[in-house]
Amino acid sequence: MKLVRDLLALSALCVAAVATAKLPPPSEEAKAKAAEAAAKAAHAQKVEAFKLCKVMDQVAADYYAEAKKAGRETKPPVATPACVDPGPFVAPVAAAPK
Repeated sequence: MKLVRDLLALSALCVAAVATAKLPPPSEEAKAKAAEAAAKAAHAQKVEAFKLCKVMDQVAADYYAEAKKAGRETKPPVATPACVDPGPFVAPVAAAPK
């Protein structure tokens, strides 16, 4: 039993040593790729928000049309900001090296 405990302690120590090891700083190319990936993800999120906004507007319009057709009374719709199309993705411009 002591052997198993010692092996577990040794393996935990090895994992801790590996986890605290320093990695070299990322290269400029890696930084640029990471920035572009972050920009693409942010743009994709804006596109999804735009699509969701359009669908919510359509659902609300359908609801009011059906309610009017059925002769039901409805409250006036709540004013919301207009859906903003983010447009096509434009890659960020890399800074010129000094």
